[in-house]
Amino acid sequence: MHHTRNLTRRGFVQGTIATGLASGGLLSADRAFGFQSANDRPVFATIGLRNQGVTITNKSTKFADFAALADVDSKVLGTNVEKLAKRQGKKPDSYGDYRRVLDRKDIDAVMIAAPDHWHTKIAIEAMLAGKDVYCEKPLTLTIADGKLIEQVVKKTGRTFQVGTMQRTESGQRFLQAIALVRAGRIGTVKKVTCGIGGFGPSPVIPEAPVPAELDWDRWLGPAPKVAYRALPEIRKGYGGGVPLYSNCHYAFRNWHAYSGGKLTDWGAHHVDIACWALGANDTGPSKVTPLNYTFDVDYDKNGYSVAADKYDIAIKYNIKADMPDGVELLITNEGDNGILFEGTKGRFFVNRGKIVGKPVEDLASNPLPGGAIEEVYGGPVPENHTLNFIEAINAGKQPISDVWTHNRMLEICHLSNIAMRLGREINWDPKTRQIVGDAQANSFLSREYRKGFEINLS
Repeated sequence: MHHTRNLTRRGFVQGTIATGLASGGLLSADRAFGFQSANDRPVFATIGLRNQGVTITNKSTKFADFAALADVDSKVLGTNVEKLAKRQGKKPDSYGDYRRVLDRKDIDAVMIAAPDHWHTKIAIEAMLAGKDVYCEKPLTLTIADGKLIEQVVKKTGRTFQVGTMQRTESGQRFLQAIALVRAGRIGTVKKVTCGIGGFGPSPVIPEAPVPAELDWDRWLGPAPKVAYRALPEIRKGYGGGVPLYSNCHYAFRNWHAYSGGKLTDWGAHHVDIACWALGANDTGPSKVTPLNYTFDVDYDKNGYSVAADKYDIAIKYNIKADMPDGVELLITNEGDNGILFEGTKGRFFVNRGKIVGKPVEDLASNPLPGGAIEEVYGGPVPENHTLNFIEAINAGKQPISDVWTHNRMLEICHLSNIAMRLGREINWDPKTRQIVGDAQANSFLSREYRKGFEINLS
């Protein structure tokens, strides 16, 4: 039985190496080599296979066996089943309905890369089915969904990794950035700017026939029932050269019904690192102010787009969040993609490809103390984010990208979108996690699930 096997594996690891674990730390990277024997490797399944779903699956085959894949697009599903069969030497089962995956007792954990509006429902049902969960970022579509996931993680005790892999990967540049801040190399932090990029104008996207291979109703799932839309032909150039197909597949992040645009896409990465560096993992802003912003559609007084045939996310923006200790956090489409840390003694910039600035140059003559990176991470940094997830499962702990810290920083991104949609600043109480003195804005903290797609908590 799955549950017994999982407990046995946890018990073995805890019993043999518990004395070697630092407080709150995880297993060292070489521990995972024990999983590479055929009978001891965890069994995974991936739900949602476009783009990031394929990426995280391919990165994980070194450490886990994939027994199943699920997707609502039969063509995407079939193609990736064949590719994975060649990659791991064994063909995974395929399902159009993710619930078939959750029924499988032999599957230890699921990787979720469905569109954002599906994350909460699938993740909760997976945990209640006894699965550990790796879910892509942004974790939720709403702040209320994040709180609900927290409750279920606490109730079930499952290990839950969010796919903010900058915490583990990218050459440890972001860990080095946090170590620099903690070591006081820029003095007292005053300002952090997260450059997350923007979008150009939206094309007009007409209604179109649903492709035969796509279960459109199930793709929509909890979101409102709407017509399928697609461009007359695949075009390139919008959003950095990504081909546009429709309001599903690649382009779902451009609609508030399914995601939050760049604010919750790249914002989920860079605001996460900013909050970690600031020590704001268990708190939040007091106020979020949209300094300037541009939509490519008109919004009504209730904060909803009046156009159905264009993407409705913000395409340009400068947003300020008032963080604890007087720190100003800016989120902008301007400048380079990355994070600029500014303090009383200096400044530096970091992104996935570089970390630059005088405090970085000064490391040549004044390096960080030994173990500074590991201290930030809470132990040795593993090869990739999946390995950290597996180590956490076997240690019976939560991984480096846990639900609570992710939700705290993602609340800033969600509040930014609410502020722009309503055209005003938002006052936030980080203790109650409610918007202060604005009932209309508070109504955006949750969304109703479409009938037939409610979350099953039993």
